Amino acid sequence: MKKHLPNFLTLGRLVMVPPIVILLFFPGRLPSAVAGCIFFVACLTDFLDGFFARRFRLESSFGRFLDPIADKVLVTSALIMLISLGRVQAWIVMLIISREVAVSVLRAITKSWNTTLQPSPIGKLKAVFQFAAIVPLIVHYEYRLLIPIDFHLIGTVLIYMALALTLWSGVDYFIKFYREYQVTEDEESSL
Repeated sequence: MKKHLPNFLTLGRLVMVPPIVILLFFPGRLPSAVAGCIFFVACLTDFLDGFFARRFRLESSFGRFLDPIADKVLVTSALIMLISLGRVQAWIVMLIISREVAVSVLRAITKSWNTTLQPSPIGKLKAVFQFAAIVPLIVHYEYRLLIPIDFHLIGTVLIYMALALTLWSGVDYFIKFYREYQVTEDEESSL
C-alpha cells in the first residue's frame, strides 16, 4: 500500500474533478465554498504525492506520466467552469491551456530523443500560483471574517500573476527545447 501512496493521491486528484465541476453548475455561496474546499484538498494531493514519492523513493514511471495529466485536468476543468460563471476571462484561460498543450507536446517530442525537458522552478511556481488563484475564484463571494474578504478580487489578482508565470515558464520551455534540439542536431550531424 505504502509504495503506491503517491499514485493513489494522484488518482484521488482526478476523482475530485467531477464533484468540483458538478458543484460549479450550481453557483451560490455553499456550492462554491464546498467546490473551493475540494479544489484546495486536490491541490494538497499534488504537493503530497511528490513529497512522498521523493521522500520514500516511491517514484514510478506511471506516477511521472499521470501526475502532470492530473494537474492539467484539475486546472483546466476548473478554469473552463469559471469562464461559464463569468469569474475569469476566456482569453486568460485560452493562454494558460495553450501553454500547457504546447509544453506537453515539447516534452513528448524530447522523450522520442531519449531525453526529457525537466520541470523548472518557474513551472513549479506557476502551478502554485494557478492553484492559489483558482481557489478564491471558485469561492468567489465576499465573506466577512475579521474584515471583509473579497475572494473574487484576490483570485483575479492571483490569476494575472499566474498568467505571467505561465507565459514565462512556457518561453523557458521553448528555449530549453531549442537548446535540446540543437544538441540532437549536432549529435546526428556528427554520425
